[in-house]
Amino acid sequence: MTPADVITEVRRMISDTTGSQRFTDAILLGFVNQTIKRMMVVRPDLFSVIADISTTPSQIVQTLPSDSVRLVEIYQVKNGNAVTEAERETFDRTYPGWANDADGTPTNYMRHVRSPNKFFLYPRPSAGIVLVAEYVQVQPTYATGDTITILSDAYLPHLVDGTVFLAQSIDNEHVNSGRAKLFYDLFINNLTTGLQSRPLTDYEDGGLDPKQVI
Repeated sequence: MTPADVITEVRRMISDTTGSQRFTDAILLGFVNQTIKRMMVVRPDLFSVIADISTTPSQIVQTLPSDSVRLVEIYQVKNGNAVTEAERETFDRTYPGWANDADGTPTNYMRHVRSPNKFFLYPRPSAGIVLVAEYVQVQPTYATGDTITILSDAYLPHLVDGTVFLAQSIDNEHVNSGRAKLFYDLFINNLTTGLQSRPLTDYEDGGLDPKQVI
C-alpha cells in the first residue's frame, strides 16, 4: 500500500477524478501523512516495532531511540537473559539503595511514568549491553510512491476515511452538510472497533491482557 493508492480512492470518494481537480496530489499526500499520524495517536499499537536498543553504561535512566513515541515492552538482553518489568515504587520502598548497585546485566526494567520513551534499568547496565525491545515508532513523511510497510493493506479504508475527512473539512459546504463529520466518525469508530475485537482473536478465554492496551 502506498499513498498513491490512498489518493486514488480518496479522489473517487470526493468526486475529484476528472477535469479541473480541486485538490493537487501534493495536497492530498499531505492529508495522507496527517492521517497516518492521527492513526498513531488513536492506535499506537499499529505502529510498534521490535528492535535492538543500545544502552548508556552506568545509567539507571535510559532513553529509547529518537524515532520512538513510547515504550511497549523490553524482552531481554540480546543473546542473554530475560528482562522483566517491575514497579519503581516497589523498588524504592523495599530497597532504597537499588540505584547505587554496581553495573551489571539488567534483570528488571521500570517504566518512567512521566516520560513514555524513557525507562529505568536494574542493575544499571555495564558497557556494551544491548536490549531487545518493542516501542511505538514515529512514522516518516511518506512520498507518493513509498510503501507504507508498517500498515497492512487491510488499513487502506481507514486511511481513505481519515484523508477524506481532512479534504472535506476545509470546505464549508461539507462541514455544514455533515459529510466531513461522517468520515471522521467512520475513521475513529472503525479504528477503535478493531481494538475492541482483539479479545475475540487474541485470547482463548476472551479476556484482554491489560498490557496489550497501549
